[in-house]
Amino acid sequence: MSTPLLEVRDLAVDFGDAPTVRDVSFTLDRGETLALVGESGSGKSVTALSILQLLPYPTARHPGGSILFEGQELIGAPEQRLTEVRGDRIGMIFQEPMTSLNPLHTVERQIGETLLIHRGMDTHAARARILELLDLVGIRNPEQRLRSYPHQLSGGQRQRVMIAMALANEPDLLIADEPTTALDVTIQQQILELLSDLRERLGMALLLISHDLGIVRRMADRVAVMQGGRIVEQASNTDLFTQPQHLYTRELLDAEPRGRQEPIPETAPEVLTGRNIRVWFPIQRGLLRRTVGHIKAVDGIDIDVRAGETIGVVGESGSGKTTLGLALLRLIDSQGAIHLDGENLRQVHKTALRRLRKSMQIVFQDPFASLNPRFSIGQVIAEGLRVHAPNLTAAELDARIGNALTEVGLDPDSRNRYPHEFSGGQRQRIAIARALVLEPRLLILDEPTSALDRSVQSQIVDLLRALQRRHRLAYLFISHDLKIVRALANRIIVMRDGQVVEQGSVEDIFTRPTQEYTQRLINAAWFSA
Repeated sequence: MSTPLLEVRDLAVDFGDAPTVRDVSFTLDRGETLALVGESGSGKSVTALSILQLLPYPTARHPGGSILFEGQELIGAPEQRLTEVRGDRIGMIFQEPMTSLNPLHTVERQIGETLLIHRGMDTHAARARILELLDLVGIRNPEQRLRSYPHQLSGGQRQRVMIAMALANEPDLLIADEPTTALDVTIQQQILELLSDLRERLGMALLLISHDLGIVRRMADRVAVMQGGRIVEQASNTDLFTQPQHLYTRELLDAEPRGRQEPIPETAPEVLTGRNIRVWFPIQRGLLRRTVGHIKAVDGIDIDVRAGETIGVVGESGSGKTTLGLALLRLIDSQGAIHLDGENLRQVHKTALRRLRKSMQIVFQDPFASLNPRFSIGQVIAEGLRVHAPNLTAAELDARIGNALTEVGLDPDSRNRYPHEFSGGQRQRIAIARALVLEPRLLILDEPTSALDRSVQSQIVDLLRALQRRHRLAYLFISHDLKIVRALANRIIVMRDGQVVEQGSVEDIFTRPTQEYTQRLINAAWFSA
């Protein structure tokens, strides 16, 4: 038998005194795709970073195990040997390109560094190779992107640049750590097709790390399931999805959001109405910064949401989904009529608007970024109450905090802990509790599940359903995950370039879409199903 390209034997990783990975063993052959799956904290990314010895030493250490690449040991290898391997023989695509790309360097410089270190190319040869790579990963007009900085690129473009960097030296092994998390379904489909095509064209092995089992089912030859730092099951793709052996694997496979939203009574009152909502950002040029045009982020949208109803807002990045939500909350300047429970938000004074804000709350995509890391979660939840209910006694305030935590399924005794002590799903529950404690009528949910494991997504969907039934909440649910939108929404608005291209009931949009753009979104969503 031929020697595997990569062989991991009994790998162990500790962070200080905390064991994180134990007894992890697997092999990967040339041209093969192996997927590591499991929930957050299962040890997937730690295992992948161990292969390239990128863990923060001496905080992290390997008390045992071996990682052989082409028969040569990587654990404890000299730095020169690791430098030769990293980016040359083994490439890596990180989960979040915005934090992995240097914000101060252009696309040309960032890809060029890899070529300079491992190939010693001159500027002319490097530029030609960079253009070839950008074309290979599907970036249009690559010459115009050479001098672009990461913030000037879309999420899909940044991920393509990361792939170009990883492929610059045609590695034998590509490690892809959640390469499509938080990308639109259409961009996700393009990235997955690109990776599959490049694997076949270059004959490289692919180690795919993902919590999305739909992606794994389409991409992987074999699957290893991780739980609590250990591999609990390994099998071929077909066997794992048709005959899972371990209880945890079966739980993962059953964790898809299920059910449909209940219809609301025709007599349900309107909570929010918006008419001809517009958000235009001026384009200014010249020394005097004259306005020469506008970016029409939201361009003449009508919307209404009734008590107990969920309106799903879908579309690609840049379509105006989040901008619409912020405009309806009057968190950014906009034009058009906005009414909350019949009250005209355009005509109210700032003091009155502050009073109304308790009735309209928002939950953001990244709960860790929206929670103050210096506040305990009790302080986080209490912050809004101190503004909108300043007359509460200390005992009443504490009771409201405890009730809010209980309602979202968290232990009230955890109120003195800090955000970093909680998982991603728990932090999202905290963000929901912070919004609910003010007893709002309207809740805008901006991609609240995109960065969560599928099993945690299902829990959050069930929680949102229960809270809506209990309080007759109106939801505006912004998402690119059409499977979750289908499970949670009553009606759907499809946005593109700031305008509504189609709207209707969930059933009509998913079974009888009339617009080509909507059909493309739905087809892309089922591509990864």
